[in-house]
Amino acid sequence: MKRLNFLIGACLVAIVPLIHSCDSDDDKKYLLLQPTALVTVCPQPDETVVFQLNDTEQLLPVNLKKLPYGKKEVRALVNYSPVEEKSNASIAHVKVNWIDSIRTKMPVAFNAADASKYGNDPLEIVKDWVTVAEDGYLTLRIRTIWGQRNIPHVLTLTYGQNHDNEMEFVLHQNANGDVAGVMGDALIAFNLNKFLSDKQTPAKITLKWNSFSGEKTAELTLNANRKPATTAVVNNFKNNNVE
Repeated sequence: MKRLNFLIGACLVAIVPLIHSCDSDDDKKYLLLQPTALVTVCPQPDETVVFQLNDTEQLLPVNLKKLPYGKKEVRALVNYSPVEEKSNASIAHVKVNWIDSIRTKMPVAFNAADASKYGNDPLEIVKDWVTVAEDGYLTLRIRTIWGQRNIPHVLTLTYGQNHDNEMEFVLHQNANGDVAGVMGDALIAFNLNKFLSDKQTPAKITLKWNSFSGEKTAELTLNANRKPATTAVVNNFKNNNVE
């Protein structure tokens, strides 16, 4: 998971004005509105929750009275404030100011009979601090054309097309006919932990997708999540509807 540096972050959307100072009340309100980290929300058997921040660090929220998403493990954006110095090198107690889950899905085995359901509508993957392979998850900021906001765009990550590379995945978009409008962004995450093991990690994965300029490919390195993973909940990013 990644932590956002306030002074160089705020890159999720382009509508936020530049920061001139961090001293005024307006600037403090602005900072409170921005996510400070991308985490995996890991519910614990004792009904507490741990935020996995990166391969070695965890955040322990002190002000959450219940599991924010039940027993589901989700990827999420969070704005938090430290409440004390770290008790050790890997754990920090924090106050959660707000948390917003990211739509998280499992990849599916490719089936040619379902190709039309997967769709092949073009999209771009934005190079951004929230586009990252880590903790057993592939989290992506995608950009595509959005028209009618009530039409969901279904994103599917498939595997099994390339028999020579079991770690090759293809990202599909079915825009459900919503292909006229303006460019906009959304967040999506995929749980790849079932493809990983301690012996395999870090693992090299290949990601392919149909962009507006043709097929593109990216190579990424991924470590497994140390926590058991489950499915996750639906959430929208900047009012763009992805499933």
